[in-house]
Amino acid sequence: MNRLARIAQSATPSVSVQFRKEAYGRNGVQSFLRDVLALANASTDGPRYIITGAEFDRKGRKHLYAVDSADFSGSPAYVALVEDHIEPRLQIEYRGVTVDGKRLGVYEIRNCPDRPYMMRIDFSETLRRGDAYARVNNSTVKLGRGQLQALFEKKFQDAIPAANIEIGFPGSIIHKDKAIETCNLDKLPSAIAGAKLQELIATKERMQTSVANTAVARLTHARLFGSDSPYEERSTQDLIEEMQQLTRQHRDQDEQFLYNRRHTELQIVVNNHGSESLQNVSLKLAMPGHPALHVAERLPKVPRDDKFVERTPAEQADYPDVTVRDDSVRIAVRIEDVPPGAPVNAFTVPLRICADRALKGRRLGIQYALTAQNLRAPAKGRLRLLMQ
Repeated sequence: MNRLARIAQSATPSVSVQFRKEAYGRNGVQSFLRDVLALANASTDGPRYIITGAEFDRKGRKHLYAVDSADFSGSPAYVALVEDHIEPRLQIEYRGVTVDGKRLGVYEIRNCPDRPYMMRIDFSETLRRGDAYARVNNSTVKLGRGQLQALFEKKFQDAIPAANIEIGFPGSIIHKDKAIETCNLDKLPSAIAGAKLQELIATKERMQTSVANTAVARLTHARLFGSDSPYEERSTQDLIEEMQQLTRQHRDQDEQFLYNRRHTELQIVVNNHGSESLQNVSLKLAMPGHPALHVAERLPKVPRDDKFVERTPAEQADYPDVTVRDDSVRIAVRIEDVPPGAPVNAFTVPLRICADRALKGRRLGIQYALTAQNLRAPAKGRLRLLMQ
């Protein structure tokens, strides 16, 4: 017997468990939303359950009635109804279980740390936006202004202040600045190939006669590309068009240069100086975009047997979510709960960047914002990259 079946068999009505004789059906949506709100706002810890197909009589005896297979199953439409109508977001799941040969339905509402939960939009004339209910003992009561205010105040009191959170670069202490070694990006494979084509174009343009043009072009081609590379007569326009394709043709080689050989790995740490863990943590970073600054949007391919092989989806999933635009670079990552004490790495796989020497001496700011379920307000601040 699985966990939910054991709960359905042994549980009794309480602030965290509600029994219902029949499935809600399509006409019971309002009752369903009200019951979910009531359980979510109940003063208890841990998951909560609605069990359909069972009830207790006045003498406390449990009776099983079974949920007819033709009845509305509760999944996925009822889960979607909760997402559409209730805020903040709740985690709810429906499962059918068998107890004593009868089919019951169990809605499991996961831990509800973000009370109060209330209607996000109107459902009907009697279940409106802002309405909230709570399960008290074995009954459902509508919450008034004073009760809602008390829940909001408790939520604020229990939340961790942003001042308790320290974010920066790792080290013996957490640093707000990090030195980045710049490099010569003229050595990029696409840049080297482009310089050769540009010299070949310039040579052809200097020649006046077709004979001289061809002879000198052949010599220049052999010097630039080697004698093993056969010469092909191409016009200046052909060479210009070839230059326009260099970035695409050398993408894998360029990524190896930028993100496997000349890159800097960038890690961010989060230190929670409070007394309780941060829950459901998200960190967002934003920095200015620049043609001389390269930030990997994914991990580069792996060189293997004279070719480049894609990394596995699992490897790519460990890399931060990076969006590169002309004017900005944005990085986002979700972090597991951050316990108090030692710093926690924000990135499972560090961010990879490469800066051209044109940025040497510059300082680039990184704006950060960390949010968590139990953080009073986002922890915001600024870090700096010092280009050397």
